[in-house]
Amino acid sequence: MTTGFYAGLLALMLLILILRVVRLRWRFKVSIGDGGIRELEQAIRVHGNFIETAPMVLILMGLIEFGGAPHWAIHAFGIILVAGRALHAYGLSCNAGTSFGRLLGMVLTNSVLLVAGVTAMVQFIS
Repeated sequence: MTTGFYAGLLALMLLILILRVVRLRWRFKVSIGDGGIRELEQAIRVHGNFIETAPMVLILMGLIEFGGAPHWAIHAFGIILVAGRALHAYGLSCNAGTSFGRLLGMVLTNSVLLVAGVTAMVQFIS
């Protein structure tokens, strides 16, 4: 199952984001919330944004793949999703404001979300 490969890649990315938050929590001795520390707040948001988007796209990819979509389509969704999440995480990690990586990452991620969502609905209707 092709989606499983991308789920694995994204799991590794998520682990990196989690470990970044944990490292900052230990460094600043903050167990709940962000303690008013901007760096920790930013890391928490990078992690949170990843969690808010990646799982739904993976679910859609799995459904589309199960529905018989060609492997090239699942790879296209997966490559764009991984690139989008990596760009967004990097862009937001470097700059809490607007950045090219953050913008492009969200455009890529939301594009995959839109196309995969519509594709899943079309498969269901067919």
